[in-house]
Amino acid sequence: MLASKVKIYSGVLIFMSFLFFGFKADKISPKLQEKIDSAIQGTYQVEEFTMERIVVPSDLNNQTPSELGGENLFEITSSNKELGYIYVGVAPSLKKTFDYVVLLNPDLSVKKSKILIYREDHGRQVGSQRWLKQFIGRKSGEKLVYGEDIDGISGATVSAKSMTLAVSNVLESLQVLKNANVF
Repeated sequence: MLASKVKIYSGVLIFMSFLFFGFKADKISPKLQEKIDSAIQGTYQVEEFTMERIVVPSDLNNQTPSELGGENLFEITSSNKELGYIYVGVAPSLKKTFDYVVLLNPDLSVKKSKILIYREDHGRQVGSQRWLKQFIGRKSGEKLVYGEDIDGISGATVSAKSMTLAVSNVLESLQVLKNANVF
């Protein structure tokens, strides 16, 4: 009786191991990847490109305000030429979250920022390029303050503050990586 229970539990453990480790789910969904690809193609004016994930050691990741340990930071190349980098992140809005990207020049300055998937009914103004263009040219290490460095936006205060903090954290994180000679 005990031996059969052990066999059953062992079988369940083996099955669960295959389930969790054998089929690793991608962190970037196909829908999000499609939007990322479109943002890269439009920003860098290329049809074909590669995204090479930049692996950040966990001890270095712990020193950054942005999460850099997963599917977040990539180098973008086309025809063996470095175009820049892309940071893929998630930020909170009023009740939900939104997916965004920060596209960077090779010198780690912001080329463009874009909100890819916004899940709220209100506050969509935060996704307008008219507002987002305030981030263009900002450099690694720069700390941005909503209402001072970045103008506010009526009707999207929470999301705009969140996006400002997110971009600021990315820029600070890039400086940590730059100081550690990752770039």
